[in-house]
Amino acid sequence: MGMLILAATLIPGEAPSSTASVTPAAADAACVAGTESDFNGDGVRDTAVADPLATVSGLTRAGLVRVVLGGSGQSFEISQGLPEMGVSPEANDQFGKSLASYDENGDGCSDLVVGVPMEDVSVSGVDMPDAGMIHVIHGTPTGIGPGSTVVTWRQSDLAPATSVEANDWFGWSLAAGKTSAGQQFLAVGVPGENVGSAVDAGLIHYVQGATRTTASQDDPGVPGTAELNDRFGYSLAASPRYLAVGAPGEAIGEEAFAGLAIVFSHTITSGVPTAIAGVDQSVDGVSGTAETGDQLGTSLSMVAYRPSGAASETDALLAVGVPGEDIDPDPADPDDAADAGMVHVLQVPASGAVTQLKSVDRSVADVEGDVAAGDYFGQRVALANTAPGTVGTAATVRLAVGVPGHDTESGAEAGAVQVFPALGDPGAGDRILVRGGGVIPGDPGRRDYTGISLMATSANLYVGVPFGKTAGESRGGVYVLPWTLVDGGAGTATTLRPGAGGIPDDGDTFGTVIR
Repeated sequence: MGMLILAATLIPGEAPSSTASVTPAAADAACVAGTESDFNGDGVRDTAVADPLATVSGLTRAGLVRVVLGGSGQSFEISQGLPEMGVSPEANDQFGKSLASYDENGDGCSDLVVGVPMEDVSVSGVDMPDAGMIHVIHGTPTGIGPGSTVVTWRQSDLAPATSVEANDWFGWSLAAGKTSAGQQFLAVGVPGENVGSAVDAGLIHYVQGATRTTASQDDPGVPGTAELNDRFGYSLAASPRYLAVGAPGEAIGEEAFAGLAIVFSHTITSGVPTAIAGVDQSVDGVSGTAETGDQLGTSLSMVAYRPSGAASETDALLAVGVPGEDIDPDPADPDDAADAGMVHVLQVPASGAVTQLKSVDRSVADVEGDVAAGDYFGQRVALANTAPGTVGTAATVRLAVGVPGHDTESGAEAGAVQVFPALGDPGAGDRILVRGGGVIPGDPGRRDYTGISLMATSANLYVGVPFGKTAGESRGGVYVLPWTLVDGGAGTATTLRPGAGGIPDDGDTFGTVIR
């Protein structure tokens, strides 16, 4: 039925000011803009890794984030224990449950956005458990965290018409970047928001330049209707032209938690992003059938795409995970493999007519691996264009799919990552990656759930294993895999983990989220 997925990801104070500003550390040189997630502005991409279940100041599951600079390798620890944050850590806050980066203040250094969806917020002396907040930590030429300017937002700070309420989970998901017009943008998911009388219907906050607004399924032009347990905003993904929002709890007809994904343009119409299309498995042209527990939209990934004949990246590709999809591997056998999982790859063209390019699961011809119940294929997805700006091809646009329930000889639910060409035949060159299999270092173990955390850039695939159990990996780890290595060629994997490479040897689930 797939109901475990939403529940399982919920691994699961003092009122903050809307802005906590301190004097940043003295700059030795100006930031150089142009590189994503470059927090010290030296032109080299940095890596932020969340450990939302880490103990901070003796408080369990308070959470922290570590930033590793790509140039020097220096690491910085960021938590609510820093005086710059303006708030104090609390047990179960899960600081770092979501991450994003953009240049919020326009100084050329990337700024890190950290979601704290389980933060308890005090309103007029009344505690609102799990209301949530986000922090924007400004990068500086000397690093990020200690000495940074920090902006803290509660839900009502971004949109005064909204209220801070218990169990909103403000900051559960994040997406940020720069539009094709050069404007910085930020989207914040609030899947626990009640819309009217619809409990946990969900909404998003959207910031672009001077525009601060919200969007929900009760807004004109947005597909669907705000309903009980839609959880609109549970997942987010964006490109310079488009924004995608997942609502995995959306009921399609009588099918509860069938799921829906909605695509918006960054073009502002009547003060809000322009809704383009809604995608679910009852829509013509989309494979599968909308069924209870499919949870389409649990995961999303989007990348800019230049189709043949276009002068630039006018389009986008969107990957949509359906981890609760039941798959029938044998038409002669009436029994489906429950929660085997599926992924759809969609094209979002300049015309706005969203179309499915393909659907991928392990029953597709020539795709490696066997269909198995409980694989949750698509629990995480990551798209990458290895040749940005050029016409996209099967060789340059890649899709990585997390299969955290994949069983190996080393144990049940050791997990795997399966990589496909995002364009063309999915079985032409797909590859299953498991730990110790020649690409991902380490040894697979029972319930490692490899594939539960993914991120991709044009150069590398990042695989987080926050639940590793072998010696030296019990606090988690991140494996940075060059695409050349993933494809069977030259390259060396890099391991980031507590206790190595200058990263302090503490924490609990390092690698849960990567940015």
